Amino acid sequence: MSDRFALTGARIFDGDDWHEDAALVVRDGLVEAILPTGAIPADIRAVDTGGRMLVPGFVDIQVNGGGGVMLNDHPDVASIETICRAHAPFGTTALLATLITDTPAITAAAIAAGEAAAQQKVPGFLGLHLEGPHLSIARKGAHDPALIRPMTDADQAMLIAARQKLPVLLTTIAPESVEPARVAALVKAGVVVSLGHSDTGYATAKAFAEAGASVVTHLFNAMSQIGNREPGLVGAAIDIGTLSAGLIADGIHVHPTTIRIALDAKQGPGKIVLVSDAMATIGTDMTSFTLNGRTIYRRDGSLRLADGTLAGADLDMISAVRFMHNVVGIDLSEALRMASLYPAQAIGQSHRLGRLANGTAADIVALSDDLGIGSVWIGGDKVFEAGASR
Repeated sequence: MSDRFALTGARIFDGDDWHEDAALVVRDGLVEAILPTGAIPADIRAVDTGGRMLVPGFVDIQVNGGGGVMLNDHPDVASIETICRAHAPFGTTALLATLITDTPAITAAAIAAGEAAAQQKVPGFLGLHLEGPHLSIARKGAHDPALIRPMTDADQAMLIAARQKLPVLLTTIAPESVEPARVAALVKAGVVVSLGHSDTGYATAKAFAEAGASVVTHLFNAMSQIGNREPGLVGAAIDIGTLSAGLIADGIHVHPTTIRIALDAKQGPGKIVLVSDAMATIGTDMTSFTLNGRTIYRRDGSLRLADGTLAGADLDMISAVRFMHNVVGIDLSEALRMASLYPAQAIGQSHRLGRLANGTAADIVALSDDLGIGSVWIGGDKVFEAGASR
């Protein structure tokens, strides 16, 4: 017998349009239909949402940790499960567990954990994001410079082999450490290549986009900036239509006015997408943790090394949506797309994520009018309800 139910009494955003006084029909973990409330067949179990908004679950393509865990410190399935559980109450229903630059052994362990998590169908796990180690020391940010190195034939082969066992594999690289031919080979094998932690110029970034790179990691941060004679990687990310770009919308990493300018200038079809760049602190009250043996301090809404360098973000996706809507001032529909549809498109998953339409995953977030999280479903299973003990 199939599991079929309808979420009723809601205002539904399907990723494109709003449906008033509608019901969302779910069957066997997938969306079946959006119907007027009065058109629900009598044999379907109705679940009253209390008049909340139902929106597509958030897709976060850069999640370093959560629930007190960093993937770097514990590259295993249990950590991936903990990270996914920690982010679900904030509306994230699919995420790329992200490994920050580390040793070859830790990288191999993280890939093995990702492959196992995919096989076990860990709720919320979408794949891996390997952020480094093939970056630029000049734009290292919080990455350990001793671990940054050029990509080798063995590295390339490892990434291609890993992609065959992972639903999604994204890797952040800098042109300073990787040749365009390697990017082309990775993309041909199905790896999503992102440019980041780089001091590269516009012309080189364009050449890498032409080789197949399709994303830019945390726009404006750890990259060459726009200048009067050199647009840099920031300029490339905004001007080149094939590039999507992640954005940490916490008011600390990028000023709201700068965000507005970038949104107005961005050439498509690539979009600016919200990422949390979250660390172990999400879902906890911890005040510090370690990364590659260095202490990161949680203070005043940010995470920093002892020298003040930003180290990831103390951010969740619903907070990013609120910031974009309430502070930056964009329409709620667009803020929601930036957290769901656009990141799904950036990694080639919009056929099943980021929308609520027939055949897409029943990854759903119920929101109050003030953008509070009421309930969250992953694959039709409720994984969070506000006020329920966890």
